[in-house]
Amino acid sequence: MWSISRRSGCSGEFEFWFAIIKVLTIVVLLVMAAAILIFGFGPLGETASLSNIWSHGGVFPHGMAGPLFALQVVVFAFVGVELLGVTAGESKDAEKTLPTAVRRVIWRIGLFYLGALTAVMALVPWNQLDPHVSPFVLVFAKVGIPAAAAVVNMVVLTAALSSCNSGVFSTGRMLHTLARDRHAPAAFGKVSRQGVPAAGILASMAVMLLGVAANYFVPEKAFAYVTSVATVAAVFTWGIISSAHLRFRAAVRAGRLRPVAFRMPLAPVSNYFVLAFLCLVVVLLAFDAETRIALYVAPVWAAILVAGYFFARRSRAAAPQGTPPDEETPEASRSR
Repeated sequence: MWSISRRSGCSGEFEFWFAIIKVLTIVVLLVMAAAILIFGFGPLGETASLSNIWSHGGVFPHGMAGPLFALQVVVFAFVGVELLGVTAGESKDAEKTLPTAVRRVIWRIGLFYLGALTAVMALVPWNQLDPHVSPFVLVFAKVGIPAAAAVVNMVVLTAALSSCNSGVFSTGRMLHTLARDRHAPAAFGKVSRQGVPAAGILASMAVMLLGVAANYFVPEKAFAYVTSVATVAAVFTWGIISSAHLRFRAAVRAGRLRPVAFRMPLAPVSNYFVLAFLCLVVVLLAFDAETRIALYVAPVWAAILVAGYFFARRSRAAAPQGTPPDEETPEASRSR
């Protein structure tokens, strides 16, 4: 695995710069909002106020239907946080590094997600926002930045590139690991001469092309289709994680496993709350024709997973007993 990590610097370098662009944009927004709210700078100085968040009809002026149906997009926005768990298996000292990583993710979500939304709603009342214009574009334009649309579009583009970059890289690594544990076709377990799991990366890119096809044939519905299908996949993954944690706690209480110092707050009640929330998200998907497609795809995907599981179990049972073969290094590839 070291050879893969050593040669993944290009992907990491791209991700670093993509992330810097996103973070700098949000930081500029937060600093600008703080200056306007405190000192009254600029065209928004007279109307900007924290009271804009709860004024003009209240926090939910049109009831709870809107926030509930927006949960699908909200869940999609947080897809990927579960990858923190993947790092636990690769970390040399997971009991020390994983709690730090989890805490950092929580406060960064609070700062960059909730902080940015608070800044936008404080600067511009919700009833002055245009659903056809990005709130960030509108805020920057009202502040007096003429190139606001171009700047935000550049940030959105880098965010999309960041998502594609991390998705391709993480999927390639996961397929490589699954193949080495005989849970995926053996072809995914091989690496190229540069030490890259090329087969897994190519497979990930091929699946991404489905999104391109959807955008070509149904451009007005492609975003809803992709996000809703991804949301169902995330709900399934998070549900498995929460259920596994319940099993883990039961094993700890029975004395079969040792307890850990970093524990989930309010468990097991919080586990059941998470599972109930995930069920609510799935139910809400059924109320919209565009998001309902995810519920049609989910059984097909589940059938593929079940078939893959039994196929992998049969392959493992038929394989010779012993440790998995050592990772194929670039030197071994060149010697063939």
